[in-house]
Amino acid sequence: MSGLLIALSFPDFNLEFFAWIGFVPVFFALKDKSKSRSFLLSYFCGIVFWSVTVYWLIHVTLLGTILLVLYLSVYFGLFGFLLSTINYRPSALGILLISSVWVLLEYCRSHFLTGFPWALLGYSQYLNLPIIQIADIAGVWLVSFLVMTINAAVYSAIADSSKLPVRIIRLFLVVLCLAIALFYGSFKLKQISKAKSRGALKVSVVQANIPQELKWQPQARDFIMKKYLEVSRKAAKEKPDLMIWPEASIPEVLGQDQLYYEIAAKFSKENAVFLLLGAVTVRDGTYYNSALLISPDGQADKTYDKLHLVPFGEYIPLKNIFRFLETVVPIGDIAAGKDYVVFDGPGLKGPIHSIQPRFGVLVCFEDVFPELAREFVKKGAGFLVNITNDGWYKKTSAAAQHFQASVFRAVENRVFLVRSANTGISGFVAPSGQIISTVEDALGENIFIEGFKTETIDPRFKFFSFYTRYGDFFILICLVFVLMALCKK
Repeated sequence: MSGLLIALSFPDFNLEFFAWIGFVPVFFALKDKSKSRSFLLSYFCGIVFWSVTVYWLIHVTLLGTILLVLYLSVYFGLFGFLLSTINYRPSALGILLISSVWVLLEYCRSHFLTGFPWALLGYSQYLNLPIIQIADIAGVWLVSFLVMTINAAVYSAIADSSKLPVRIIRLFLVVLCLAIALFYGSFKLKQISKAKSRGALKVSVVQANIPQELKWQPQARDFIMKKYLEVSRKAAKEKPDLMIWPEASIPEVLGQDQLYYEIAAKFSKENAVFLLLGAVTVRDGTYYNSALLISPDGQADKTYDKLHLVPFGEYIPLKNIFRFLETVVPIGDIAAGKDYVVFDGPGLKGPIHSIQPRFGVLVCFEDVFPELAREFVKKGAGFLVNITNDGWYKKTSAAAQHFQASVFRAVENRVFLVRSANTGISGFVAPSGQIISTVEDALGENIFIEGFKTETIDPRFKFFSFYTRYGDFFILICLVFVLMALCKK
């Protein structure tokens, strides 16, 4: 039941309320169980959750999906094991302890073996704007902590044998924490809504919806380029300053061929628009997943190479050991970039004309890693761009689950985030986390449709973000708290 309830709080169900109570059944199941029993029960809960949540990976690899579900469920198992080890009991400190354990496990999952920070508990609230504003203090981790705290408090209120006044006081303290979070969120939303614009940048995102099976077919190259130009010409009529094409949109390897790149550069020149596009590039025999910005004079002065690659997708960790995995999943041969490259965009139209807006690009699933987005902003990015391709996973919840992360990157760093995908979800996210708009067809579909969207953003908008400046300090607090509990045990 817990596995299903938690899964229902994520896309495509989006029943976010269930995240606040989803762990209660498994808490009852773990009561007075041995360490091994606690691990197995929680592990089974994880299998149910992850099977429902990442089922869409079967469109890429069935065996790989099974292995990933079994691996990710280990963190649920460790959750139950640690609670049993600490001998968790309903209490004020116990409630905070259980939340700290969960957050630490999410953080470990997000970094171990290069990390898989997908479907973090806090992401379930991405449409709950008042709640997610606290992410600018301690990232998505604080939202996960709050949601788990309510779960533990509900269980405590039901299962605790303490006197009623004690339980009421404890529940009141937890509700007070929730009220403070809501008050902070409401305050921040009002503050952002009243902020004056410091400059306007008109941006168009292009979604060409190229079928995945055609992406690297030589005979489809002309079709792909014509499709991008067809949609882009429509977008150009709205006179954007910056136009964005998605990941690997150029149907050639730059460094081996230049034909389609030159066509794109010509389009940029003819329409006097900056064009950001994704491409596979090769330099000195090494391949990169890159982003290039073509200025209206047809030149691309900077190239950003993707820093965080998809393990077992773009490369094989410990290749000599795991070579057999080439038969399990489709693995590329891509090298990681080395530098955070911040692009200089077109001049502002507004009160400030002398300064060019700067932006950082997150390629593919780089937007699920908070530290990458934070580092770009620290290096001067005034807004963030995510270029991606979620066409691998067919018409499933994968695209919406991916989009959740982009919402949090905007809130954490208080910047606009612009997204261009080969297919869904392409759109614009405000510094408040509000989804301004997405590319949609007449029926409201936003994946596996072609189109464009143009919006005006404020690339000079910048509120102080505690998280941008100080990063994952909250993780250290949780770690100290849990270590103290273990030492006491």
